[in-house]
Amino acid sequence: MKRLSILASGLLMISGVLTSCRDTSEKEVIVREVEVEKKAEAPVEEEKEGILERTAKEVDKEVNKEIDEEIEKIGDDN
Repeated sequence: MKRLSILASGLLMISGVLTSCRDTSEKEVIVREVEVEKKAEAPVEEEKEGILERTAKEVDKEVNKEIDEEIEKIGDDN
């Protein structure tokens, strides 16, 4: 019986030591909202596009005009 009481008291002491040594501090999370203001610049398409893109747009306009003229000619025959 003496051994059982010593063993029980030893287990209680060990469990007490292990639970009391735990780190229970909580971490704080800080969230900051920041507004960033940017200067609005006027988009300049010519600077963003190369010479090939600008030339292709001009050619597309001319081709579309020719296609529209052909459609009008076909529409007049009816």
